[in-house]
Amino acid sequence: MAWTRRYDDPEPQRVNKWLAQSGVCSRREAEGLIAQGLVYIDGERVDDAGRKILTGQTLVLNDSAEQQLNSSLSIVLHKPMGIVSSLPQDDQIEAVTLLTREALWRGEATIPTAANNLAPLGRLDRESRGLLVLSEDGVLAKALIGPESDIDKEYNVLLTGVITPQKIALLRHGLELDGRKLRPAKVTQLTEQKLNIVLKEGRNRQIRRMAELVELRVVDLVRVRVGTLNLGDLPEGKWRPLSSDERAELIAASKP
Repeated sequence: MAWTRRYDDPEPQRVNKWLAQSGVCSRREAEGLIAQGLVYIDGERVDDAGRKILTGQTLVLNDSAEQQLNSSLSIVLHKPMGIVSSLPQDDQIEAVTLLTREALWRGEATIPTAANNLAPLGRLDRESRGLLVLSEDGVLAKALIGPESDIDKEYNVLLTGVITPQKIALLRHGLELDGRKLRPAKVTQLTEQKLNIVLKEGRNRQIRRMAELVELRVVDLVRVRVGTLNLGDLPEGKWRPLSSDERAELIAASKP
């Protein structure tokens, strides 16, 4: 069934902007659908990329538009240590090369090819492992790593050094990196040498650098959650497609 929604806001709004705000597609994708004649308002085809929708009007994306949007791949990967998220150098192995049929975990899925432009939505450094989302979905990218995203990320971190209440307090709130104060973090001590850390920002190698500031060193770092998406029991080195329900939950959770 074609995607249909009534516009009820009092002020007129450009169709591409409204579709992006609704989490349907990016503005650029909306403009592409309009150019292909796949968008309708009250039964009339929209031919102008600048067209505005008015209060009470109903917008419809036909079946071809939905098929195009649903064909965007989004992958959940349990990245092992030693693998880079993107931009490999020399003999480094890039995460997308792990997305083979043999590494698919349970069920059937479209196997990515060189034609798919999969990008990491929140990088995970070479020495870290855990949950990595790779996608060609512009709306999902904005939700996870856009400047207005409110998505948090959770890590289990094994450290060397003496963990004290004072150090935990500094990790939670009080550290600076690159001359800028860090946003508050949630830090829970799991064992004598392991912390659970939840961040709402992702500066370069942030947790490792935070640890160094309080005279600790990261031995193992595992990302176990991104927003509403959990790593769960996905085995290391395996991948699966992101479900439509998971996508919708992540987009909803990204809004402050």
